[in-house]
Amino acid sequence: MTDTTTTGPRRIVTGLDEQGRSCILIDGPVPRTERGNQLIWRAPALPADNGGGEDASVPFAMEHLKDGSATFSVTELPVGMGRFLHATDTLDYLVILKGTIVLEMEVGEATLRAGDCVVQRGTVHAWRNDGPDVATMASITLPALPVGKGATI
Repeated sequence: MTDTTTTGPRRIVTGLDEQGRSCILIDGPVPRTERGNQLIWRAPALPADNGGGEDASVPFAMEHLKDGSATFSVTELPVGMGRFLHATDTLDYLVILKGTIVLEMEVGEATLRAGDCVVQRGTVHAWRNDGPDVATMASITLPALPVGKGATI
């Protein structure tokens, strides 16, 4: 289920009109997935096909991390969000937009603040919000070869 009444970032998606001229195809809020993520866009294959006018943000499923697609999403981490160590066969570029997030690794951790960037290279990790406010991060997820033991989700 996707909630299109969400507040949050404005999403503008460009494309071509019926005459082949550049135009804005979508201008509005980012749909929210059942897990609370806001998937901005998904390229189901690389190189991406920029044709068509379909909304490539919905539906989203965790399986999209395994099908070779690329995604662009915004995730809110509620205060007290717990530890969930996991790995994906992806290369993730993340930017902390708001709040404070702890990136927990098997060995060590880093406290991230607004403006900090992370390159997560398929390793086992967890995200934690120790509060006091909801934290938000944007991420671009690309398919990658497994490292270590590979994906756990």
